[in-house]
Amino acid sequence: MRVFLVAGEPSGDRLGGALMEGLKTLVPDVEFDGVGGPLMQAQGLDSRFPMAELSVMGLVEVLPKFFHLKRRIAETAQAVLDTQPDVLITIDSPDFSLRVARQVKEQSSIRTVHYVAPSVWAWRPKRADKMAKVIDHVLALLPFEPPYMEKVGMECDFVGHPVASEPVASQAEIAQFRTDHDLGDAPILLALPGSRRGEVDRLAPIFGAALELYLEDRPDMRVVVPAVAHVADTVAEHLKTWPGNPVVVDPRMVDTDLAATNKRAAFAAAEIALAASGTVSLELAAQSTPMVIAYKLTWLTQKIAERMVKLDTVTLVNLVSETRSVPECLLDDCTPETISSALRAVTAAPGTQEKAMTVTMDRLGRGGEAPGLRAARAVLERMTP
Repeated sequence: MRVFLVAGEPSGDRLGGALMEGLKTLVPDVEFDGVGGPLMQAQGLDSRFPMAELSVMGLVEVLPKFFHLKRRIAETAQAVLDTQPDVLITIDSPDFSLRVARQVKEQSSIRTVHYVAPSVWAWRPKRADKMAKVIDHVLALLPFEPPYMEKVGMECDFVGHPVASEPVASQAEIAQFRTDHDLGDAPILLALPGSRRGEVDRLAPIFGAALELYLEDRPDMRVVVPAVAHVADTVAEHLKTWPGNPVVVDPRMVDTDLAATNKRAAFAAAEIALAASGTVSLELAAQSTPMVIAYKLTWLTQKIAERMVKLDTVTLVNLVSETRSVPECLLDDCTPETISSALRAVTAAPGTQEKAMTVTMDRLGRGGEAPGLRAARAVLERMTP
């Protein structure tokens, strides 16, 4: 069996890696081709070009790279057509992935699967109709998503999220992490300003100023910043002006397994986290780390988004748990003053998010079959006539 996969950012690489591991369990002689990051490469993918080239977010931010991305779309689609895999699996990054799928479908009958349902319940509901023209099967991360996809004619399976099957950091791992990074017994604040250079450049100065205010009352607290590989240098540069004697956890310095261990140990060791909006809220919930979510867009992207978004929260923990337990500082409210106030409020009531995080993990499949294996099984079962 030959599988062509395309992932465009770290969260997609994570999903892809788990899916590939599941496919290898069920079909030992499976062959992989496509585009992915270090976790997919660890499962045997020789990426056709660096995945980091595709890690662009925002309606405005894409424009400077438009022609390069357009070439990569055509190049990727042609690779699929040339190799004729049994299935094309695109993972999130819909602006890139679905354009690849469209070009493939225009010239072939290759089966297409998209991993991560578009958030049509939040904004731009017509995306599902357009997607149905080029995608046969959707793998959904959230339990309420399949009806939206099936309504427009696509097959859809809820497969859970890989974060729900990840181990919780042990006390030994936490202790080793503290020793390795010279943190002693200091309380830790985790800061996660994003996985893309644009958002790091946008958020890091705001986060730094917010921490300056918050740490006035917590001079003993250390700031720890786990970074994804392709923005680690950017993060380190911004941290030169941050308070809290910050430590960058750089995954490039160790092997893949130790990098994953260090990351979950950092998450579990933290008393509180300040994070950019995204999948990271689920990673924090998996380690039971209280959090504040903050995000700011460029001015034009924000104005466009304000007209499209239909929800009063963007945080996945809030959405899956059907609560509003995690405070958000978004758009115009993404200021040092608002963020520092939210951090103080969470610190003053550390248990208020505990139930929402537990419910989120349960609903995403914790304790059941690994989501990567469920996703692999769903792909194979739908391919069977």
